[in-house]
Amino acid sequence: MFTGIVEELGEVVAKEELGDAARFTVRGPVVTSDASHGDSIAVNGVCLTVVEVLADGSFTADVMQETLNRSSLQEIGVGSRVNLERAAALNSRLGGHLVQGHVDGTGHIISRSPSDNWEVVRIALPDAISRYVVKKGSITVDGVSLTVSELGGERGDEYFEISLIPTTLNLTTLGAAAVGSPVNLEVDVIAKYVERLQAAGG
Repeated sequence: MFTGIVEELGEVVAKEELGDAARFTVRGPVVTSDASHGDSIAVNGVCLTVVEVLADGSFTADVMQETLNRSSLQEIGVGSRVNLERAAALNSRLGGHLVQGHVDGTGHIISRSPSDNWEVVRIALPDAISRYVVKKGSITVDGVSLTVSELGGERGDEYFEISLIPTTLNLTTLGAAAVGSPVNLEVDVIAKYVERLQAAGG
């Protein structure tokens, strides 16, 4: 479990194709400072299991084809910057919202509208998850916990907007993500549980 509060910008330093999987080596001295084999680290919002911690502040993680197909990790390569977060500790504050690290779908950035003190980013919303997204609700974009500031469009062409403050622009990959860039999306898990319970007559 994560909170969507990015701890550092890491860098992919190696990517090994393994046929039906890939092994990533990611440099992140903050998140590896107390990491060990088997720990969970979110990479652009995808929960990955640490295989090995290296002496240079990097860690390796194996990503199966299913995860590559359902996330933007398929498209990142050596030199890519990534958002990193360690699993939440029970004795710490929950600064964002409950994030599982299980990507529900990918969208892409439609537009960016900067102002003096923040920037509004519009992101395409996949049909399969649009029903879980509400105005002023929580959503995770590339591992960043954010509030939906606006919803729009019609079925099949929907979008949502997020408003990014300077801290988010400076300390996460969202600050440099260009129009057209794919992003990982995770909706609030509570909405999915409510839907399931209603369908079952609960």
